[in-house]
Amino acid sequence: MAKARTLAQVYRRFGEVDVAGTSPLYERVAVALSESEKALLAVESAPARKRHPTVILAALHDVALAGRAPALAAAYAAGDLDAAAGAAIDTLVRMTDEVVAVAVRRKPRADETGRCAVLYPAVAEAARRVGADAIGLIDVGCSAGLNLDVGRVGITYGNGQVLGDASSPVQFSASVVGERPLPARAMPEVVARVGVDADPVDVTDADAARWLRACLPPDQPERAAQLEAELALAATAPPTLLGGDAVEVLPDALARVPEGALPVVTTTWALSRLPLECRLRFLHRLDEAATDRAVAWVSVEGVGVAPAVPTMGDRHASGHSIIGVAVFRHSAVHAEAVGRCWSRGRLLAWRADS
Repeated sequence: MAKARTLAQVYRRFGEVDVAGTSPLYERVAVALSESEKALLAVESAPARKRHPTVILAALHDVALAGRAPALAAAYAAGDLDAAAGAAIDTLVRMTDEVVAVAVRRKPRADETGRCAVLYPAVAEAARRVGADAIGLIDVGCSAGLNLDVGRVGITYGNGQVLGDASSPVQFSASVVGERPLPARAMPEVVARVGVDADPVDVTDADAARWLRACLPPDQPERAAQLEAELALAATAPPTLLGGDAVEVLPDALARVPEGALPVVTTTWALSRLPLECRLRFLHRLDEAATDRAVAWVSVEGVGVAPAVPTMGDRHASGHSIIGVAVFRHSAVHAEAVGRCWSRGRLLAWRADS
């Protein structure tokens, strides 16, 4: 009973705190699950690491999207909070094995939309510093590799600047703070796009793409529409995906960038999942690859997470991230903090001279 009460508290807190104000539907469903003994017993049948609301709710959503829980799907589509709560409990209790199987097979995927808005000017700046007119993008911790389409999207910023392809079916917006404008230059031609992830998601696989949709709350249509556009764009020219440990796979990824093109490695909130020793080994891999040609690294990480990138005196866990541009060449590295960003790149401040 003590364990059940603890799980109930987790689900109640998720509803009343974590998604409060952002997803009324999940707020109602999570609280309802916390109050249902049968639902909590069903959740407890999953391995401990798979019992969190983000996993179970995504698994329920996946089952609904797959057409195997029509009542739940209908309640979600209608936005009926009470009906959704009842259907979620019923689905979880009746289809426990199926829901748990999805939860065990998959891992939660963070919302990736919006990162291109912060990556585009930083990648263009990295290319400028090396004088590159062609680049190969390598995204570490890529998930489905949506960041690799940064050169194929359009971005409108709150200060009036527009970067990228204004005719692209994928359009982003972001706010800019501070007096310094973003660099106005365009990214050079992207001749290779390689994603590295422990468990990469192939957007051409229907089940895998559905899971990405399932990880979004059903009552956030704008985010869902943005993801659909990104998935459709990625499917027209899928990137090369390499599965495995990032540090070990990185040399293979770098080797896939043709001679004459600058390899640009990107990490967006990926290094915090690695211990410091692995982050330092990652840095060493970049240095090793820069013996015969320059290699650039664009990092968007929490304060102090990216080795060698200055923190500008900012405090750790301060609520924002630092945009770093590092160039490795001839066993030397020049790293600079070119800006700060908030809300996963939806708000940024540029500080570097360009």
